[in-house]
Amino acid sequence: MASPVVSRMVRRVLRSSIRSCNSGAPVTQPRPGDPSQSAAEELSRRRQFLREHPVPFSAFLTDSFGRQHSYLRISLTEKCNLRCQYCMPEEGVPLTPKVDLLTTEEILMLARLFVKEGVDKIRLTGGEPLIRPDVVDIVAQLHRLEGLRTIGVTTNGINLARLLPQLQKAGLNAINISLDTLVPAKFEFIVRRKGFHKVMEGIHKAIELGYSPVKVNCVVMRGLNEDELLDFVALTEGLPLDVRFIEYMPFDGNKWNFKKMVSYKEMLDTLRQRWPELEKLPEEESSTAKSFKIPGFRGHVSFITSMSEHFCGSCNRLRITADGNLKVCLFGNAEVSLRDHLRAGASEEELLSIIGAAVGRKKRQHAGMFSISQMKNRPMILIELFLMLQDSPPAIPSISSKDSLGVQGLRHRVSFSNQVATLWAGCRVPQTLPLAQHWPGSGSLQRHYCSHPDSDSNPKCLSPVSRAPASRSGPLPTSDQLTHVDTEGRAAMVDVGGKPNTERVAVASAVVLLGPVAFKLVQENQLKKGDALVVAQLAGIQAAKVTSQLIPLCHHVALSHVQLQLELDSTRHAVVIQASCRAQGPTGVEMEALTSAAVAALTLYDMCKAVSRDIVLEEIKLISKTGGQRGDFHRT
Repeated sequence: MASPVVSRMVRRVLRSSIRSCNSGAPVTQPRPGDPSQSAAEELSRRRQFLREHPVPFSAFLTDSFGRQHSYLRISLTEKCNLRCQYCMPEEGVPLTPKVDLLTTEEILMLARLFVKEGVDKIRLTGGEPLIRPDVVDIVAQLHRLEGLRTIGVTTNGINLARLLPQLQKAGLNAINISLDTLVPAKFEFIVRRKGFHKVMEGIHKAIELGYSPVKVNCVVMRGLNEDELLDFVALTEGLPLDVRFIEYMPFDGNKWNFKKMVSYKEMLDTLRQRWPELEKLPEEESSTAKSFKIPGFRGHVSFITSMSEHFCGSCNRLRITADGNLKVCLFGNAEVSLRDHLRAGASEEELLSIIGAAVGRKKRQHAGMFSISQMKNRPMILIELFLMLQDSPPAIPSISSKDSLGVQGLRHRVSFSNQVATLWAGCRVPQTLPLAQHWPGSGSLQRHYCSHPDSDSNPKCLSPVSRAPASRSGPLPTSDQLTHVDTEGRAAMVDVGGKPNTERVAVASAVVLLGPVAFKLVQENQLKKGDALVVAQLAGIQAAKVTSQLIPLCHHVALSHVQLQLELDSTRHAVVIQASCRAQGPTGVEMEALTSAAVAALTLYDMCKAVSRDIVLEEIKLISKTGGQRGDFHRT
């Protein structure tokens, strides 16, 4: 036990007057002749001495496998100003009574203890740490701890633009911002709150104040946002971002499913198809991230591979929850209450013994993704903030048909990157067509929803669906045999390995006859369940992406674009749906388009069934198909 004793003795000998820092005033350099100059020079000399004469690392923070834990994450609160399904189980989270949470003094006392033993990086988490009223003061007090090199925060970004100037002056020097989508409508769908533009403003403010890189955490889930990988990477071309793609991880209440997890290798393959020149960067010691860079881009991308390729062997992290429990492993359910020992009057040496025993029990690695999903553990909101989703996403909050901003449609990943450039330049969500419009030739207010990338200039989004008859571009060869059965009549999947890769486009449609009562409620956005058009639009797009999981013999298709358009037809009290899908590959996308239109129609039925059971779904059909070997098809 000599090493920790020597460590503490050296630090006590070197510790003298500690500089102060007002949380609201900038830190300035001392002027020549200023009495504070000598103190600053002394502090600089002492820090230089520590760098040149490192002391043995604390035995209390070294586990039985030799891992030295120099990184501490402290949760400041269990509360959050968003309601993300990943953090919040469906039934909600019982919050700890305030009296049982760590006080500011207890947080700082524990932080001082860990820093004295060798912790040189502290990250403040939540809940949402920036809703804590004294967060700026806590950062300022931590900044005074000698030996602490990095103070970071993980935030959802809602309050970041407002608080960051004060936090930077107080000593904050690292930022992680959680953002799972670049689509404003989907953002509201995920977090059940508005605020996309505030998050973007916060990221912009961090760049403006010189943080580099600004880390953006994106939890990737199949069927929800894996189609936005390229959009996120495109942001790093002109911005100093580290976009960190996080594998979906199991926590209590989030209904983890292996099929939802998109692995690091699958994500990397997607990126390399678009940017084959992607280069791997050297890994930092104890880093959880595998980082890559595209030559010529300002920023880079990283992958947090907690599930597919764990990094337990180099883990140097410890966590203190908001109620004062020490967790030595994020995925472990073993916890030790430091709060109880503090309040019972434990001495510093006794606390170190308790911490050392907990660290000593840390296992070599976590139990693996399938075992973890069966373990009882805290919901993520009670450990720290990530943004992930559970099985059943909530209904989108109602969006007034009089909203002047409207809701941003889902974008094609290529064109969306251009829209994001405008967003960054102005720090505002680009305006799109409002959900309420007077259609030409109509005397009543009409609503529609369109995911076209240029919806504010696309005439199809401003008028009822054109019913001009289409035509075939040529005769469509047919076969007198079914392609999905073998010679003995058994179901079989078609082998498309020998087919050429071509651009495939398909358009399908559906009509939902709502009846006058339900139609009026949808038109005026008065349904109690929320905005039926927005929910149906998102459901249709998600359905297109998982068609192969719904239709047994369909091939999985990597869609490059899904567009869903919903328009109101007041003459029939109907919603007309048109779905378009595009992909580059050896097989067509007509099933994706048909599935998209059909699921959007079914979602409308579900949203309106409490009002009327006299709803009819009809005219689910393929409108056009191009790019296949058998020629193009256009319905007449």
